[in-house]
Amino acid sequence: MFGRKKNKSEVVVPPADNQAVPAINMVSENTVIQGLITGSDDIRVSGKVDGEIEITAKCIVSASGTVIGNINSKDADIAGKVEGHVVSANRLILRQSAHVTGDIKTNVLLIEEGAKFDGACRMGSTISLEKESEV
Repeated sequence: MFGRKKNKSEVVVPPADNQAVPAINMVSENTVIQGLITGSDDIRVSGKVDGEIEITAKCIVSASGTVIGNINSKDADIAGKVEGHVVSANRLILRQSAHVTGDIKTNVLLIEEGAKFDGACRMGSTISLEKESEV
């Protein structure tokens, strides 16, 4: 009993392929991208995107970020400037420094005091990621 060591074996299991580390795409400050951005991972825009963003994950536009075009994503968190329609199937957050010029569609909308929004808003649980010609 005393002084007897138990043989402990530690097994380290590597993550399965379907449990990969989440990825985030970044458009850094002083970077300009023109065209359509599509993907299934999160994206963070701190520079400028002149075109559409269509992703099945979260779109983050930081305070220094600008998007001139439509955003279509599962979730969106905007602190910068967006000139275009925003469709967020799940939840859209407009931070204090956000300025959105365009219509929005989302299931849940959170707007911080100080955020600017110029457009129409449609809310409801039937919002999906399907691309629509008009919001």
